[in-house]
Amino acid sequence: MKFFNIEKTSEGKARAGEISTDHGKIQTPIFMPVGTVASVKTVHQRELKEDIKAQIILGNTYHLYLRPTMDVMQEAGGLHKFMNWDLPILTDSGGFQVFSLASSRKMTEEGVKFKSHIDGSYHFISPEKSMEIQRQIGADIFMAFDECTPYPCEYNQAKSSMELTHRWLKRCIEWTEQNKELYGHQQRLFPIVQGSTYSDLRKISAEVISEAGAEGNAIGGLSVGEPEEEMYRITDEVTDILPKEKPRYLMGVGTPWNILESIGLGIDMMDCVMPTRNARNAMLFTWQGVMNLKNEKWKRDFSPLDEFGTSFVDKEYSKAYLRHLFVSKEYLAKQIASIHNLAFYLDLVKVAREHIIAGDFYEWKKSVVPVLRQRL
Repeated sequence: MKFFNIEKTSEGKARAGEISTDHGKIQTPIFMPVGTVASVKTVHQRELKEDIKAQIILGNTYHLYLRPTMDVMQEAGGLHKFMNWDLPILTDSGGFQVFSLASSRKMTEEGVKFKSHIDGSYHFISPEKSMEIQRQIGADIFMAFDECTPYPCEYNQAKSSMELTHRWLKRCIEWTEQNKELYGHQQRLFPIVQGSTYSDLRKISAEVISEAGAEGNAIGGLSVGEPEEEMYRITDEVTDILPKEKPRYLMGVGTPWNILESIGLGIDMMDCVMPTRNARNAMLFTWQGVMNLKNEKWKRDFSPLDEFGTSFVDKEYSKAYLRHLFVSKEYLAKQIASIHNLAFYLDLVKVAREHIIAGDFYEWKKSVVPVLRQRL
């Protein structure tokens, strides 16, 4: 079974493909909902599959390691069985979470000692430990342990951090080759390109990562506060170097327009907490623009939530009703808005894929991005 097959390449870098895993196929470009602690916030697994049409979701190594712990995870038979999700899963390495604990961690060449945000207990994650945890979680795609630099970042800090990430990658690969999967399905390791916003560092990192010969590659350290133009510039430079025949994953991105621009730069996979996080704050993304459902203007708007929406919530509830739920602080508001946003994101990449196959992706993107950005 070939892991990645490119079905159509557009006139630029955008491409439509298919990733094959033991838990099913993924049509690319794809957006992956984030299920940090074995749950996409406020959304049932049934809704993820049937209404949102998610093809792959994310789990988080750091959070799952702390809770429910790996003893429970292994006893359950891995994350797929634990959360009753039979489609593909990707796990991040825990690096981003560990490094965001700047005040309560100590980093060495060996790994990172950090304090749990749950109970203050001390833990240590090395590249080998991250690989071991991700084996125990059992994701179909798992990430190499890396250091994610903040923005802005001094050149020398970015350089030493990138070099550490490259040394850690070797240890990740060695451990993975020596320790087989636990649950009878194949896991694939993706290394991560780092180097902050420095073109020369990104070029070096992309070359090192390409030489590792992994089945797919990720771009990390973007969407951390840098201007959009910088993110696009670096993505463009990196996708020029990463192998064309392998999937490229841009981590932590982003808004609907970020997603379309990234697809245009040769990205196949993306994830972000934005659709669910913004949904919980009453922000809805639609084909006509961005809506804030707490605004007074929706108070007496009894039209369907989104006439172009693909999920059941779009037809069954009105804008006025959802606004009422948000103003009343009802939990159902967050659930409805999350289902809507995630379904929209999955529809967005599906339609983008259709335009790549039709051969008019860039023309379509140019017309749709300004509309997606407007505030309603």
